[in-house]
Amino acid sequence: MEAINNFLLLLDSYLGSAGWFPYVLLGVGVFFTLYLGFPQIRFFKHAWKVVTGRFDKKGAQGDTSHFQALSTALSGTVGTGNIGGVALAIFLGGPAALFWMWITAFLGMTTKFVEVTLSHKYRVQTEDGTMAGGPMYYMDRRLNMKWLAVIFAIATIISSFGTGNMPQINNIAQSMEMSFGLDPMLTGGILAILLALVIIGGISRIAAVTSKIVPIMGVLYIIGSLSVILFNLDQIGPSFAAIFSNAFTGSAATGGFLGATFAYAFNRGVNRGLFSNEAGQGSAPIAHASARADEPVSEGMVSILEPFIDTIVICTLTGLVILSSGVWSEKHENTFSRTDLEIVSGAYVDTNEADRTALYHYLNGTEENTIEKYTGTIAVENGKAVSNGYTILHARSVAENVRFIVAGEDPYTGTLRIDNGQLRKEDIVIVGDSLVHSAALTSLAFGKGFLGDMGEYIVPISLLLFAFSTAIAWSYYGDRAVVYLFGQRGVMPYRIIYVAGFFVASFADTTLVWTLSYVAIVLMTLPNLLGIVLLRREMKDTVKAYWQDFDAEQSKKKESE
Repeated sequence: MEAINNFLLLLDSYLGSAGWFPYVLLGVGVFFTLYLGFPQIRFFKHAWKVVTGRFDKKGAQGDTSHFQALSTALSGTVGTGNIGGVALAIFLGGPAALFWMWITAFLGMTTKFVEVTLSHKYRVQTEDGTMAGGPMYYMDRRLNMKWLAVIFAIATIISSFGTGNMPQINNIAQSMEMSFGLDPMLTGGILAILLALVIIGGISRIAAVTSKIVPIMGVLYIIGSLSVILFNLDQIGPSFAAIFSNAFTGSAATGGFLGATFAYAFNRGVNRGLFSNEAGQGSAPIAHASARADEPVSEGMVSILEPFIDTIVICTLTGLVILSSGVWSEKHENTFSRTDLEIVSGAYVDTNEADRTALYHYLNGTEENTIEKYTGTIAVENGKAVSNGYTILHARSVAENVRFIVAGEDPYTGTLRIDNGQLRKEDIVIVGDSLVHSAALTSLAFGKGFLGDMGEYIVPISLLLFAFSTAIAWSYYGDRAVVYLFGQRGVMPYRIIYVAGFFVASFADTTLVWTLSYVAIVLMTLPNLLGIVLLRREMKDTVKAYWQDFDAEQSKKKESE
């Protein structure tokens, strides 16, 4: 299992985590933004009018309203990435990562406009009378590239488990256990039953549920965010200054944060931006293909709002909560994760400028790095290290007040072997002060507002709503991919497996599936980006025809009035 996981990580290093991937993603966004004349700006106001149903026509084919399609797509994008993903991006890349998330969202508004329009245009009606669409249909029906459509559909099914299903319930279950002491299996069992009741009803029930959940969770999260931002209003200016000042040069060291190179800030911001709003991935077009509309461009207009709401609004709120509260650069007591733990040779303190510089080069892997990983022993008495010649790093920061604990609560005494920077004794738990990241960081930040410590409960509650709604939406994405590959007969078996996987992942290790999803996301994104670029001229002609017909209809209405 470990060998497979390592192979997938290696494969991902050449794909989604490779340096070229963000440039491809942003490059396509830049191209269409210029090619179509900044549609995310020109069509933004019109998009709001479309989503409210102002231009709806009776008798239009489809299963959902514009608003329900938007809600379903948003429920798929607004998830753990908006809570823990933003915190992880800031942790790895500093405040500048948020700037690149904005850029990804701004360009992604155009990318999503294109992919949704084309997917809606080539959707089909299935055996049961519902609509099915997505990039696999335009790849097949328009580009005659069935092989590419099959790759995309298979990757979508894998991603439905690795992105929308298992990690979501795993995060929910862990959060509920930490915050309220609920057994993960109990949480998984209850939510699996609710998930089954929703998705078995198909897109109609999914849309009905998501159209209610999304507004509720959005309002709750916005109110909670503002309670922190307004409480720390004097830090909003410095927060924006930190975001912009290091956007093109890397993030400067602040507090326990030892700084990040431009590459770290750029890559983490772009990758988290894609993970959050999914623009270019080709998932949201599957939801939008269900919308009642005869003009594909009108649904494309609606999708422009997604990256704006998901990233420019919700992710920005999360980022400002984290930055204005100051917790992102502060050390907090926590139990150290082995994956975030490194032990290096030499004694370093992050209050010394020379040491900070040396650690910066080590953590960011620059050519100037002179620090090596420690191999040797650590002498420990009553839980505290008494030997020298090494520095314990956790979560990219110098760990302080470190304690070694064995058998649950007993302080350890003895000698610990360190090989290439890693502690080999498995039954040792390490506790101390260090930076924290992901949802834990966001949770700490929400406790620094008007609500005090009660604010920390906003994160597990929001995580529950965000992650559960994501699982609902992704079940539909996988559902439509199954229909494309196997027909209607494959839908019910897929739904049963999806619910079963959801339950198991609440208490099981999902590392392998999560790693597999990294690769699957790229296998969705690259074919989709290739497809929309190949259909660039058709896209421009389709938009031009839409506005000609729209202007003609509006003229007729005015004449009749």
